[in-house]
Amino acid sequence: MVNKNFIVCLAGLPASGKTTFAKILSNIIKMKFNTEKVITIDPDVIRQLITPIKFDYKFEPEVRKKSLTEIRIKLQEGYIVISDDLNYYTSMRHDLKKLSEDFNICLFIIHISTPLKTCLKWNKARGKPIPNKIMRRINRKFDNFYKYNWDNPEVSYDMSQIQDLNKKTDNLVVDFMKQVNNPKKLTEKEGKAKIEFNVENENLDKITRDYVGKLFQDSKLLTMKKHILKARKFFVKFNKNKNLKANEIPIAFRDYLEERLDIIIPKDIF
Repeated sequence: MVNKNFIVCLAGLPASGKTTFAKILSNIIKMKFNTEKVITIDPDVIRQLITPIKFDYKFEPEVRKKSLTEIRIKLQEGYIVISDDLNYYTSMRHDLKKLSEDFNICLFIIHISTPLKTCLKWNKARGKPIPNKIMRRINRKFDNFYKYNWDNPEVSYDMSQIQDLNKKTDNLVVDFMKQVNNPKKLTEKEGKAKIEFNVENENLDKITRDYVGKLFQDSKLLTMKKHILKARKFFVKFNKNKNLKANEIPIAFRDYLEERLDIIIPKDIF
């Protein structure tokens, strides 16, 4: 029997309107599903507890970890969970996909596609809680959708262009209800567009070593050789039992390096 709770993954830039959308979405879900067990996990709340003075990018991995832990707890309690996070990396969205698989529930990805220019304007209006340079950086690093069949947004909303958000959200939740009540099989939803190999066939250690070799072809990254090699060892140690697929490892490793070492890795390396 398929559970009736589910996960909504919001993905978008800071100040794009995700929190506004999450509030409306939460209210409509409560009404349509006739339940009060709907919760929005907002990393800004966790972030304020960890670094209340100012935004510090180096704390983001800790914020992410605590956010995922809270989502897992609420799913165990039977809540419908809305992840009001940036979710700009494929690996971040994959974390939520993995949780949906663990609980045998639906995952709905919604792209809040408000343009950077508008986000910068709205960020300024609310007092610039996130530095503009960080917002631009996130925009540059935002992973495109559709690389994998599962990473396919239900809808994409530019919050600056929507006239009747309540109506659109109401229609969206009706679609959620249909899918929750008539779930597709995992193989049917993901399809066979991409061949994916298990780590049993493609060694985690070998893939990350090959990736590091490509990184060191960049003279700027070569200067960080010691730090990158140390980070690789930690990555292999913490992921050896996670059953990552071969084509997911380079993406997860890149995200880990960028967050841990606060660097930007050119996307053409992978």
